[in-house]
Amino acid sequence: MSSQAGTTNIAAALSEEEHARQLRRAVIASTVGTTIEWYDFFLYSVVTGTIFNKLYFPNSDPLVGTLQAFLIYAVGFVARPVGAAIFGHFGDRIGRKSTLIATLMLMGIATFLVALVPAYDSIGIWGAIILTALRFIQGVGVGGEWGGSVLLAMEWSRKNSHRGFIASWPQLGVPAGLFLANLAVFVFRAISGDQFMTWGWRVPFALSLILVAIGLWIRLGILETPTFRRLLEEDRIERTPMLEAWRKQPKEIIVSAFARMAENGPFYVFTAFVFSYTVGILHLSYNFVLISMLVASVVSWITVPLAGYLSDRFGRRRIYILGAVLTGLYGFLYIWMLDTRSPVLVFLAIVMSLIPHDLMYGPQAALIAESFTGRLRYSGASLGYQLASIVAGGPAPLIATALFAAYKTGYAIAWYIFAAGVISVIATLMLKDYTNKDISAEYDHTR
Repeated sequence: MSSQAGTTNIAAALSEEEHARQLRRAVIASTVGTTIEWYDFFLYSVVTGTIFNKLYFPNSDPLVGTLQAFLIYAVGFVARPVGAAIFGHFGDRIGRKSTLIATLMLMGIATFLVALVPAYDSIGIWGAIILTALRFIQGVGVGGEWGGSVLLAMEWSRKNSHRGFIASWPQLGVPAGLFLANLAVFVFRAISGDQFMTWGWRVPFALSLILVAIGLWIRLGILETPTFRRLLEEDRIERTPMLEAWRKQPKEIIVSAFARMAENGPFYVFTAFVFSYTVGILHLSYNFVLISMLVASVVSWITVPLAGYLSDRFGRRRIYILGAVLTGLYGFLYIWMLDTRSPVLVFLAIVMSLIPHDLMYGPQAALIAESFTGRLRYSGASLGYQLASIVAGGPAPLIATALFAAYKTGYAIAWYIFAAGVISVIATLMLKDYTNKDISAEYDHTR
């Protein structure tokens, strides 16, 4: 306890200049760390529908093989609330920084091991079983990452009027990780050529170890957040924060999950299922879709922080609901543009798909995290955020594949996206808007 108190006293003595420096380092550490975590997670998105279905389910019908591969893909989403529960507990007990170091290592090691999993022709169904176990571990890691990375940045901000913008930077890890994952596959697909199915796809997974080393070096150089240190100093650390979050703020947890329906579900249609749809069904060029996805992720580097900034100006809920409405409507235009098979329209459909999503994803970190009191914030925000992976992100590619198989038209998928938009609008209206309001350690949401 004495070492913790010492850390607290040192932090209390930080000057404005030193505090600003720590804020910058916290934002960088959060953004780089989440980028690495999502790079690891998104590699699955890029190769699941076109590589894993053939390597690990070679005897299945192509559509059935795709469904089987997406089932393994979905396991990572089922594991995310588990990671939120485990690391949320420790994040509220021992601090944001230590917990984030653990999540980064867990994710990186699991991703590296994916590169070593033998295919079906070597060990039969055991390849798919090992892949499933590693995917589960990946999900646990990313499940604990989000809450900590957002709080690491947001809780260093002293200005209530900037919280949406500050908290949006860790969200950049998603488009940045998506960009790196697609770029890595594109590069090693070109390098390995005909050997991509044999060894080329494995290299991007193996490179995860290098990225993790970089992320650890950055994260080890930051201090714990002022909010957690203040809670520690005042002896207000909960013994069982996850249980307390469920007991005291169950509405916020559940509503946060459903508020993500239009953001989380359609996102994985736009970034994962799109490869199966455009390449497997519409017979478009895999590299063309990869390049389109790269451009889409670069656009998000602008739209995500911009949306966070706009939420500081006009309110979290207002910007978030706008994004949910536009996403629900865009699904119809998206499918129409893809179905034309026109290179220009397909390119625009993919590039524009993440813009309405980003209107939600930018303000989302602050919208959800602000809803929970400081001593339960890691647990509550993480669980609310990650529960969406069960009802939205995880099953989305499976639902999209099943809908197309049943109705033979992409517009069935568009209706699914529309329904997700409606659910998100209703749920978001049930969340309180804490834009520019005090959410410091002294403010107790549960009273």
